[in-house]
Amino acid sequence: MTATITNISCYKFATLSDLKSLRERLIMLCKGWGLKGTILLSTEGINLFIAGSREEVDMLVAEIRRIPGLEGLAPKYSDSEHQPFNRMLVRIKKEIIAFGVEGIEPGEYTSPRIEARTLKQWLDEGRPVTLLDTRNDYEVKLGTFKNAHVIGVNTFRDFPAAVRALPPELKKQPIVTFCTGGIRCEKAAPFMEREGFAQIWQLEGGILKYFEEVGGDHYDGECFVFDQRVGVDPGLEETQSTQCYMCQSPLSDADQADTRFVENVSCPYCFKSTEQQMQESIVKRHEAIRRLTTPLPGSTPYDNYRPLSVPKTCDGMTLLDTLVAILPVVPRTEWLMRFENRRLLGMETHSPASADQIVRAGERFVQLVAANVEPDVNADIHLLHEDQAILVLEKPAPLPMHPGGRFNRNTLQYILDEVYHPQKLRACHRLDANTTGLVVVARSRHFAGQVQPQFARGEVEKLYQVRVQGHPVDDEFACDAPISSEASTLGSREVDEESGDASRTEFRVLRRDADGTALLEARPLTGRTNQIRIHLWQLGFPVVGDPVYLPGGAKGDTQTLDKQDAPMCLHAQRISFTHPLTKQRVTYESSPPTWV
Repeated sequence: MTATITNISCYKFATLSDLKSLRERLIMLCKGWGLKGTILLSTEGINLFIAGSREEVDMLVAEIRRIPGLEGLAPKYSDSEHQPFNRMLVRIKKEIIAFGVEGIEPGEYTSPRIEARTLKQWLDEGRPVTLLDTRNDYEVKLGTFKNAHVIGVNTFRDFPAAVRALPPELKKQPIVTFCTGGIRCEKAAPFMEREGFAQIWQLEGGILKYFEEVGGDHYDGECFVFDQRVGVDPGLEETQSTQCYMCQSPLSDADQADTRFVENVSCPYCFKSTEQQMQESIVKRHEAIRRLTTPLPGSTPYDNYRPLSVPKTCDGMTLLDTLVAILPVVPRTEWLMRFENRRLLGMETHSPASADQIVRAGERFVQLVAANVEPDVNADIHLLHEDQAILVLEKPAPLPMHPGGRFNRNTLQYILDEVYHPQKLRACHRLDANTTGLVVVARSRHFAGQVQPQFARGEVEKLYQVRVQGHPVDDEFACDAPISSEASTLGSREVDEESGDASRTEFRVLRRDADGTALLEARPLTGRTNQIRIHLWQLGFPVVGDPVYLPGGAKGDTQTLDKQDAPMCLHAQRISFTHPLTKQRVTYESSPPTWV
């Protein structure tokens, strides 16, 4: 190799002062001489890694040796074909090697030192000694002394706690601490003495000095260095090792040959499988959901502007008659009061609308709900699966899926929109507010266009668990009653034998309980609104806790349960469909609720 760059690394503990002036002088000299690297200054000394031409490097060393206390600066030299540093930095730090332990002052005291040749002799003779690697875990990956005890830390500040966790029997055994260039041992060894370790030596000059004086005997691998060379071998020559772009771990030739190494993407140390990435993402999503829903987003008063669109059937009618027609659950007198309170506004101008104005199909208005506070819901949403195309989640209850009625922000759609912003997610099907279980959500319009039609074509297999009032006679039975396509009071649907949509649900009894209820499996083969509930109500086995479809053919006056109410016992347990990316059939299953 034709070397053109000289590299030095060295440190010296000494009492320094007037650091700002010293910093300015050193940065001016280094830049003037074309040197690059890092110099750390502290009241406790100097630590530097510099590279450049040999002449300029020697000029810098001579300049530093003129500083009182730094006369004995002893650099370690190595050569490289290229400049390993991008820029020149001189920084003032509290410590030249961060340790964070008071009372450890290498300028005043250091542990006994052992020269490289002496250590080699001890190892050649088989002398009983523990070699303690004080470096960070990522540095050790490239190499260390044979049979060394690796302290196991992420940063040098973790060293004190790691020492206190060492086996007590080591306190009476001979220990030689070592690091890259010796600086960490200047603090590590005295600290260990203070902790009661009786026989401590520190390797003079660290691994680099050992390589320089005796080569690689008793050492496996190479030595990590803190510049673009990454690693040097026992001949102090740059190796082919590199660093991972993502996690900065040093990578040997073997690491780079690993299938998990993808340049600028991953390496064997930070690679995560698709499953691991998904689980980490899900954890973060759950944290975001908890932050958003504590307190619930609809619990703080806000002005809610709810859009209204005139249907074709109301073309030419008054606005009041239109509202009564499209929202029959609200009495006419209530609409008149809202007009008086200036709560019906034009869509574009937000100016008050009048009850008797004539409207046209497609015309849009907004209804102002001032200082709106929404009812509490259960926002304990659990994601089971997340990829680039879809989410599969467990919806709790009560929780409406979409804005409507009393709910706007306290809905599944609003929560997902906030957590996944700026993406606009699209639910591929619906569960009513009181039903728990699996929901499939597409992450874009494109993927929704591939999943939603599967529901419309009946290609999605759905399995529900449901607890009903009464004991069905047959273990397996079905219902084909057609269901109305138009909503009636409270937005509910009913059996409509004349003009209803064809519907079919198959049932299987799992258990008949002593309390007069039964646990069933329900398989809806079509996807009508409230289908399972209506079919069971029609058969005389209403769902336990259903607020609308009551025993004896009666209908309730509440659509969405309150959070404190007993649950409606209907749960979407399992779902199977074709995944829009893999085109493979996938199945997801939910944990059964407590009432099962």
